[in-house]
Amino acid sequence: MKINNQMKAVAFAGVTILSSFANAAENPAAKAPKQGIWRGEFVISETHIPFNFEYNAKDKDHPILTLLNGSRRDDFKVTKLSGDSIFVKMNTYDAALVANVESDGKITGEYRSLVPGFRGSSLPFSAEYGKDYRFVEKGKEQPTKHNLSGKWDLQVLSKAKMPDNVALLKQEGNRLTGVIMSTVGDSRELEGVVQGDEFVLSHFSGPNPRVYKGKINEDGSITGVISSGIYDNTKFEGSKNDQAALPDPYKLTHLKEGYSKLDFTLPDLNGKQVSLSDDKYKGKVVIVEIVGTWCPNCTDQTAFLSPWFKANKARGVEAIAIGFEQKDDLEYAKYTLGTLKKKYGIEYDILFGGIADKKVASEKLPALNRMMAFPTTILIDRKGDVRQIHTGYTGEVTGQYFKDYVAKWNKDLDELLAEPVPATFTSLNTNPEVKGSK
Repeated sequence: MKINNQMKAVAFAGVTILSSFANAAENPAAKAPKQGIWRGEFVISETHIPFNFEYNAKDKDHPILTLLNGSRRDDFKVTKLSGDSIFVKMNTYDAALVANVESDGKITGEYRSLVPGFRGSSLPFSAEYGKDYRFVEKGKEQPTKHNLSGKWDLQVLSKAKMPDNVALLKQEGNRLTGVIMSTVGDSRELEGVVQGDEFVLSHFSGPNPRVYKGKINEDGSITGVISSGIYDNTKFEGSKNDQAALPDPYKLTHLKEGYSKLDFTLPDLNGKQVSLSDDKYKGKVVIVEIVGTWCPNCTDQTAFLSPWFKANKARGVEAIAIGFEQKDDLEYAKYTLGTLKKKYGIEYDILFGGIADKKVASEKLPALNRMMAFPTTILIDRKGDVRQIHTGYTGEVTGQYFKDYVAKWNKDLDELLAEPVPATFTSLNTNPEVKGSK
């Protein structure tokens, strides 16, 4: 299949989007960002969303920009373009930081979507070298009598029905870090500060930036607003509650009455139609992942599944990722999902489901009662019966929640892999020796 002009633009990592930089040749004398810590800030209307990063050019031919969020580190390759410009592709997310190094050493630029035909606004930002704070400079902290450490019931107030939320916060002095969990996933690690009776947190690790601004009320409750670079502002309110809990993620999505199996036929990245009824999957335990490269929880889940699969694939297990992308175009999906495959060293099958829409995903997988979240994980036993469906993904930043997820994952997979291959399939697969999960 030929790649059209739009896809060529994408295949070259969005470089054609930089036509404003007239010179295509790299200028050896061009300025480069200074090595070390930087403080950046997106400005959207009256909203300021700060972020921190480190620029490392020890390998001058392969500089790296590392986004910093609490203890989280995300590395991105920096491409030097003409003049004083740089281009930082956001790994699997089809977006980039496009910027110039100014004469005073500052960096100015934009966060741009690279999705062909996307009409969203670019997000302007600027950055200064040597500033390692996020919201408040050292020495300018305001005293506070509050400590937000603990577990919080959080209600997001919106016209659209929002999922339940639980916030896990940790305050040390004025410094505040944490994560917000919902039924569809987590916010990744947030970093910020408490000042008097106000607090603020932000996050930027590749997808759209976010900031959470709140006030601590006299009764200890909190109220505030979540602002994002792409989506509308939403209000929230919360109260500390050690018993705060989310709905059981194993009970949110299930098979419709009368169904015991999952069935689909979808193209792989070469256009070949793949079905669960193919011989490759018969008599095997099969993990089906419903994902999207635009989805941060999906990439975090992939970072977990890919090494697990490599360590356990000889035990009689297969995995399939079904990607729903920002364009309903197989050639575009070949680029985005191919990037995901390369980034995480995926050795299992990747199929294309269509446009990134829960309704579309539900139509492609009609045995499910509903598609509630990307990612959704489905475990299928050796007989081809669906045994478990998990909605969303909680990453390492959630602490014990993540540890519990991994422990249950290994226990459940060990049990499924220990089951015998049905006699019907013994001519296709033998039951491998069962070893402990890794």
